[in-house]
Amino acid sequence: MNILLKHNLSFSVAAITVAAAIAMSTGCKGKGDNKVIASATAPAVVVANVEQRTVPVYSEFVGQTKADETVDLRARVEGVLEKIYFKEGSPVKKGDLLFSIDKRPFDAALQSAKAVLAKAESDLAQARQRTDVLQAEAQLADAQAVFTRTESDLARVVPLAKEKAVTELELDAATANNKSAKATVDARQANLTNLEASVKYTIERASSEVSAARARIIQAELDLSYCSIYSPISGVIGFKQIDEGNLVGRGDATLLATVSASDPLLVDFNLSEIEYLKFTSDEKARGTAGSLKFELILSDDSIHPHAGSFKVVDRTVDPATGTMKVRAAFPNPSNYLRPGQFARVRVAVAEKENAILVPARAIQELQGAKTVLVVDAENKASVRTITVGDKSDKYLIVLEGLSAGERVIVEGMQKVRPGSEVTPTTTPAAGDTAQKTEGS
Repeated sequence: MNILLKHNLSFSVAAITVAAAIAMSTGCKGKGDNKVIASATAPAVVVANVEQRTVPVYSEFVGQTKADETVDLRARVEGVLEKIYFKEGSPVKKGDLLFSIDKRPFDAALQSAKAVLAKAESDLAQARQRTDVLQAEAQLADAQAVFTRTESDLARVVPLAKEKAVTELELDAATANNKSAKATVDARQANLTNLEASVKYTIERASSEVSAARARIIQAELDLSYCSIYSPISGVIGFKQIDEGNLVGRGDATLLATVSASDPLLVDFNLSEIEYLKFTSDEKARGTAGSLKFELILSDDSIHPHAGSFKVVDRTVDPATGTMKVRAAFPNPSNYLRPGQFARVRVAVAEKENAILVPARAIQELQGAKTVLVVDAENKASVRTITVGDKSDKYLIVLEGLSAGERVIVEGMQKVRPGSEVTPTTTPAAGDTAQKTEGS
């Protein structure tokens, strides 16, 4: 029992000694040590200085890329797809061979058409010789000669018959011969007329057959040319729609693939009536609207390296939306951009002198009010309500609430309470650095 008492007493003395030591240690700490503790608990934030300089004022619109030309490649003749010469999704040039269809049936059709033409030309040449007509002309000439002789005989016999120098029988014979010769002449003249009409018809028919045969050759050559399908434009070709060995062109023009022109690439976006007037209202704008240069900001916030320009402005404002369609053209030499992409189009419409600039990512919006967290000289954060105007690149122009040289928090805002102390740094985050480098 005494041993237990002594042990408890020793433990209590030791505990009191430790507590006293802790109290003495705590009491000896100075104000400097308090500052170290407070500094250790202050959250680290990234700050940026509020700048004042002359900057361009941008307007920004949401648009979609579109090919200047898009062509569907279709089979225009019926046949077996023999070979495909391109790689899907690759660039192609105007005139590149893309598909071939089995040519053998069309070669045979062309040879047949040429044979028909040769026969038609032979028939035409034979008709133009006019052999029947020449023979009939010779027979007519003979008949006319006979008729002339009988007329002479009759003219000599008639006076002699009046003087009774010849008999009536001789006069009747001369008259009959003359009438027979005249009838022969008339018959052969009619035969010649009929033959000439027949030969003329034969020549015309042979000529038409020659023309028809030539037309069949042109059609056969055209069908044969359709067996080789070339790219009508330079651009990018999409997926093949049918494989080698399939029958194409039966009943309809089978879709084989689609080619889109890629350089330049168009971007369609809508412009409000007010923004359109801003571009074109005054004389200065009228002089420069056609020379405005557009920037294309892609979905990953990178900027297309080539500036664009106005291509088409629609003729009318859509009364339902109050906007008009605008089309800009952007060079795309590497085919990096593809039709159908969504992007933002940005254009500098004016310049603002001595503008107070705050980074857009420093602004928070709550119930319609825009605020920033300002860090003072003692590294304490406070909430400031500001009024902003136009946008310039990644900055907003401050109309009220900030002055040049002040520091605002751009990263780590969620860790800060108004009035609390922070540990500021001006080193940007790695992602922000990459973004600025890509966009510069």
